[in-house]
Amino acid sequence: MDKNLNPNVINSIDPPIDEASSWLAGREFSEDKPLLDMAQAVPSYPPAEELTDYMAERVKLFATAQYGPVSGNAKLKTALANHMVGVYGGSIQSNNVLISAGCNQAYCLATMALAEAGDEIILPVPYYFNHQMWLEVLGIKAVHLGCNMSQGGLPDIDEARRLISKKTKAIVLVTPNNPTGATYPPDLLRGFFKLCQKHGIKLIIDETYKDFLTEQPPHQLFEISDWGGTLIQVYSFSKCFSLTGYRVGSVIAGENVIESVTKIMDSVAICAPRIAQDAALYGLEHLTSWVAEKRNMLKRRRELFNKLFRENNLGFEVISSGAYFAYVEHQYDNKNAYQVAQDLLDKENILSLPGTFFGPNQERFLRFAYANITRKEITDVIDRLNVSFNKP
Repeated sequence: MDKNLNPNVINSIDPPIDEASSWLAGREFSEDKPLLDMAQAVPSYPPAEELTDYMAERVKLFATAQYGPVSGNAKLKTALANHMVGVYGGSIQSNNVLISAGCNQAYCLATMALAEAGDEIILPVPYYFNHQMWLEVLGIKAVHLGCNMSQGGLPDIDEARRLISKKTKAIVLVTPNNPTGATYPPDLLRGFFKLCQKHGIKLIIDETYKDFLTEQPPHQLFEISDWGGTLIQVYSFSKCFSLTGYRVGSVIAGENVIESVTKIMDSVAICAPRIAQDAALYGLEHLTSWVAEKRNMLKRRRELFNKLFRENNLGFEVISSGAYFAYVEHQYDNKNAYQVAQDLLDKENILSLPGTFFGPNQERFLRFAYANITRKEITDVIDRLNVSFNKP
């Protein structure tokens, strides 16, 4: 190992999506059995045509190529604050908002603002792997909070209470969850908020997939008068407007947190890409119906996926599912998740992610991102599993 490299970076987990993608190297897939990619969470459809037409004009402007304010476009911040109030209620002002280069960066900014090496942040397991990776890079201890898979993968407040120490800076929740898809009930989120408030720590909620919830509001935490003292929401425009490559997201928090993350943002990126911010603003102002159409489409995919898995003996059981994902338990006693994922690719040209990418004690689980594929392809998944994996 190069002694000049940061050992925290060297020893952190490797990027799981890159590893899964590397499995495809040198493989060829026939027309009658093409690859079904359910690994990385990406929309299976392009951005709205009216959005791309608008962006084609914006890219011609000199202003679009310039730096913007560190915390983001003022119009976008106001529009997002108003949007979130429309979803959650309560009071959110533009000075509670920072626009980031995606939700991953939003999370990185928030955790860096809260904690330093040697501090602790509580992560439910299974975790979103980049959350774990970033804490490892910073030398922050990720304290793992177990989730009850027999109850849809929900974290336990009582266990979280026992894990809080003098070094704890925050608890991180993701809802709808990645990787399980589970949506956390409003009462559970309020319970975690009260727990964090009592102990003087932050509650970070990653709500990247909130636009695909069919029941609103997801919670009422922004209606709490002093929410800014405890709550930090991180969010992404990537999925709702199909802009994953544009890299645009947000941090919504109390003003003191926003001041701190702005300092970090200035050092890391100066500002989120101007062209991406223009796209997000256009989406908020014009694409409400388009997003609703995609939400309903993905709901139907989820329902079909769950129905077909219930009706067929495939060697897998759906533990939980949600906006983009299903977390499934395999029934093979002689194989771990990594081996099962490799078998799915080798035998059936299905690319999925093993649960071991999402934390310890996940050897029996896999994540299927069914938002990536069409209804016809979901049926193809079932047909292929019926051929080779219909007996545990």
